Amino acid sequence: MKIKAAAAVLAAVVMLGAGGWLLSRSLAPRNEAIVLIPKTTDPRVEFWQVLNQGVMAAAKEYKADIQIKGASAESQIDEQIKIVEETIAEKPKAIILAASDYNRLVPTAKKVIDAGITLITVDSGLAGGVSASLIATDNYAAGRNLVETMRGYVQGPATYAIVSFVKTSDTQIDRENGVRDGLKGDPSATVIETLYSNNSEDEAYKLTKQLLQERSDIRGIFGLNEVSTIGAARALKEMDPGRTIKLVGFDNSMNEVSFMEAGILQATVVQKPFNMGYLAVKTALQAHRGDPVSRKIDTGSELITKENMYTNENQKLLFPFVGK
Repeated sequence: MKIKAAAAVLAAVVMLGAGGWLLSRSLAPRNEAIVLIPKTTDPRVEFWQVLNQGVMAAAKEYKADIQIKGASAESQIDEQIKIVEETIAEKPKAIILAASDYNRLVPTAKKVIDAGITLITVDSGLAGGVSASLIATDNYAAGRNLVETMRGYVQGPATYAIVSFVKTSDTQIDRENGVRDGLKGDPSATVIETLYSNNSEDEAYKLTKQLLQERSDIRGIFGLNEVSTIGAARALKEMDPGRTIKLVGFDNSMNEVSFMEAGILQATVVQKPFNMGYLAVKTALQAHRGDPVSRKIDTGSELITKENMYTNENQKLLFPFVGK
């Protein structure tokens, strides 16, 4: 019942949120707005819905005009570059960018700075740290924490798979490195080549299903974001009815909660995207005024398992829309 009620609230908030973005976009003076360019505007990805709510909360508190615009899919890197280029011409106060590619967005990001526009990165950074501040989870540490969690479910020699999203995303790179480095010291652990879904849940499902058909030695899977974790969980539900393969992942969508309750997903790193969005706007305003800001702000994360998911604090993280 908790999931059904929360899902209903989520659907209502997503609908209101979408309308809020359009309203904000229409009211924002083009030469005064702060523009958020997320990795994707896909309303099915709950992480970005929550981050956008944090952005709108900060906009209301600080009386800031906000525009939100982005590509429909995280893999559309060329489209994101085009959107940033077009936004530069609008001369906003600041651009808050969640870069889909660690390297390819750098030349465009430098154009933002050269145009005198404050640049803040959120969730995913850029090579060279060109933005005034990065507001994000410590993804490398989170990846290593997932390894420690997996060790609680899988003992002895084991072969592991990693199901990830966009290969060139800074977020992906740090998480994958965290997982691989965490397993390096274990001579009994084997990690096969990473499966990249290009942030498609269906592709993550297909890749994981194919992997399980080809290899019977997989004992654990690391899902590195929401869609990768859900796609892998769907494949495990179909291919591993005995629940012998353990899955740990990232994020906290309704589907992930359901898979955790069913014992298909053992644990997930829950980030704090509302805090990311809120702090991104606050930091953008500070940097635009010329106030000193931290080069990197770690918004934190929590490791949630089926055993601890029902505590009050973890319920708030799992269902961030409820009660807001």
